[in-house]
Amino acid sequence: MALSTGRASGTTRDLTAGAESARGRGGREPGPFRRAASRHWYAWAMVAPVVLVTALLIGWPLARGVYLSLTDATEANIGRTIGVNVIPSTYEFVGLENYVGILTSGLFWEKLTWTVVWTVACVALHYGLGLGLALMLNRRVAFRSAYRLLLILPWAIPGFVSAFIWRYLYNSDFGVINAMLRAAGLGPVGWLDDPTLAKVAVIAVNVWMGVPFMMVAVLGGLQSIPGELYEAAEVDGATPWQRFRFITLPGLRTVSSTVVLLGTIWTFNMFPVIYLITGGGPGSSTEILVTYAFREAFTSVRNYSNSAAWGVIILLLLVVLAVVYRRSLRKQGEVW
Repeated sequence: MALSTGRASGTTRDLTAGAESARGRGGREPGPFRRAASRHWYAWAMVAPVVLVTALLIGWPLARGVYLSLTDATEANIGRTIGVNVIPSTYEFVGLENYVGILTSGLFWEKLTWTVVWTVACVALHYGLGLGLALMLNRRVAFRSAYRLLLILPWAIPGFVSAFIWRYLYNSDFGVINAMLRAAGLGPVGWLDDPTLAKVAVIAVNVWMGVPFMMVAVLGGLQSIPGELYEAAEVDGATPWQRFRFITLPGLRTVSSTVVLLGTIWTFNMFPVIYLITGGGPGSSTEILVTYAFREAFTSVRNYSNSAAWGVIILLLLVVLAVVYRRSLRKQGEVW
């Protein structure tokens, strides 16, 4: 009993000493940040280099871009060095003038409409074709490994290589596609000369490049669904469509929600396909928001402030999309 009392009194003294130490010399309770730093200092020390590098590589360019979007910086008034002469910057702060100019122009809404059409068409075809191929490969078929390898191959090829290959295939005079049409007795088609055909062409290339990722992701989701569910459904007399609707689709919901969001962000910002195949043409008919922002900053008269404003607007659109998408998933009961 005496030993028990001694432990209790010792514990009380330790707690009291710890509380006094935590309050510090000033006698005040430490804040949440100070308590977290003292309790998890090792974790903070491990994470700090990553946070610092991320802040330097992402935070600083982002802050610089936002600042430039509020100025009238162009190729003519930005600071530069020519030989031994150092020319200082003379651009000025103009507030939201660039954003007002962009949002009140018909050009922005034209590019935004095409970007949305491009994104929806590509992601819908990515997911639909990827789901179909994943369902096929999830069955016991001969040469299944070979099929998987061939279907994943487009994903393994670097994007710029795929873009150059398809640019050659679409060539009006020497392209393989037109050669096949001529061999079939049909006339050649100017795939990249007509605005509508050029849009179809770049969508086809992006679908070809993106389907393997969807297929692999969905196939992983299919293989995580317990087979006992299908066996029980078959015993209960469920048709293949009922098994797909009530077992497969709910089982893929988590994977599908993630890959659709990722695919949307990637496709919305898919620069190489548009830039390397059509260059935004003919005219600027296939140019999406991100390629137009690039053209503003790096071609012709370089308008850095306007390009930065376009970039900030693209970022805000994607943030709004991600927030709305996440809220809709949470309403459906998905933890994401």
